[in-house]
Amino acid sequence: MTQLSSADGAFLDDLGRAVPGLRVRPVEARYVEEPRDRWAGAAAAVVQPANVDEVALVIRACTDARVPVVPYGGGTGLVGGQLMPEGDAAPLILSLERMNAVRDVHPSENVMVAEAGCILADVQAAAAEAGRLFPLSLASEGSARIGGLLATNAGGVNVLRYGNARAQVLGLEAVLPDGTVWHGLKRLHKDNTGYDLRNLLVGSEGTLGIITAAALKLAPRPAGEATAMLAVTSPRAALDLLALVREEVGEGVSAFELIHRAGLDFLAETLPEVKRPWADGPPEWMVLVDLGLSRGRDPVAAMEAIFEAGAAEGLVQDGIIAQSEAQRRELWDVREHIPEANRKIGSVSSHDISLPLGSVPEFIEVAGPKLAEIAEFRINCFGHLGDGNLHYNVFPMPGKSRADYEEERPQVKRCLHDLVHGFGGSVSAEHGIGRLKVADLERYGDPAKLAAMRAIKAALDPAGIMNPGAVLR
Repeated sequence: MTQLSSADGAFLDDLGRAVPGLRVRPVEARYVEEPRDRWAGAAAAVVQPANVDEVALVIRACTDARVPVVPYGGGTGLVGGQLMPEGDAAPLILSLERMNAVRDVHPSENVMVAEAGCILADVQAAAAEAGRLFPLSLASEGSARIGGLLATNAGGVNVLRYGNARAQVLGLEAVLPDGTVWHGLKRLHKDNTGYDLRNLLVGSEGTLGIITAAALKLAPRPAGEATAMLAVTSPRAALDLLALVREEVGEGVSAFELIHRAGLDFLAETLPEVKRPWADGPPEWMVLVDLGLSRGRDPVAAMEAIFEAGAAEGLVQDGIIAQSEAQRRELWDVREHIPEANRKIGSVSSHDISLPLGSVPEFIEVAGPKLAEIAEFRINCFGHLGDGNLHYNVFPMPGKSRADYEEERPQVKRCLHDLVHGFGGSVSAEHGIGRLKVADLERYGDPAKLAAMRAIKAALDPAGIMNPGAVLR
């Protein structure tokens, strides 16, 4: 790999001449910070192109000068993929926030074409205005941008029904590392014409190119919805309840979230303004269930039937079925504020993992005692049970901070990731690899897959300018 060069003053002057009108900004703090405050980035400057042609010219100039490029979306990534630490070459941050137009909406096709800088909540609103649903939904949707969400193949609460970000894409427009524009914005459900560059770029975390726009799948809006928070006897009971829900409503279950009482305890400790169910004593385990049914079916009646059947089988102990949109929102507010409460507590080590569904209960059963061999911790285990994705986060005991556990932190991570690997799971379910999990990918990844990834990277980005150090060392 060729030695990289900093985006110094001379390069920026040349770039200004090559791309007249390009917006170049100093590096504000938000471009080199991340939500968990575990990583700090460095950069020489930020550029904000207005269109794909400007992106192409910037990338071409960076390739010619061997200047590293760090793509930037909403800055909400949790594995350091949007930050390049200080090193020998100061990178150029390429922010797509000005490219935020919804170019087209085709309701009859259930397709929208949106630029990479569109905020997820704005895409959802544009779909709703057309009478459709864009189902990708996650806690950071008010600031996360489409380009970053696709680049990391984001998940969220609706993966159970609609799939992750990759499943929401029909076509892409992207700039490759040599500055070539790939005009792949097709609205086709079937296009069997060779290698699938779309799926190669989705999830590549900006290491193989810059996604500038996407043709996104929309879905019909459910005619009726229902939400319930159900107290279950155990994670195994939650899994059995999921099977029961599917028998009752088929694909009508949109979300099935597992929540431990620690999440509600953390809310009480850090965000008391959030209204909590069972405020005087939450159950040990809960599930948040969301149904979205077609015309002719009463979702509240279906939820009541699920509650009764779950209770009859000894799976459900108690429950709250929302009777209004306001109550639905209150229940979802609980789930959506748990990550914020976690940040306020300050985790020793956070883990975004996935497991075969049938292994989830056993993993939860054995992980706690394994960690107790290292030290005494508080554990907040929650996540998207319907697709096997857990957020298994380890916290200090009351009166201590995460700084008190810096020596134990590597042991905690290794213990849990070894356990996940032993169950045939993944140490990165929906957050990506970024820079945080490069060593994990090397340790747990299949050697043939890693060799193929390195070959692809070398072929498409021989100069190594695209987000260097992310995904691959």
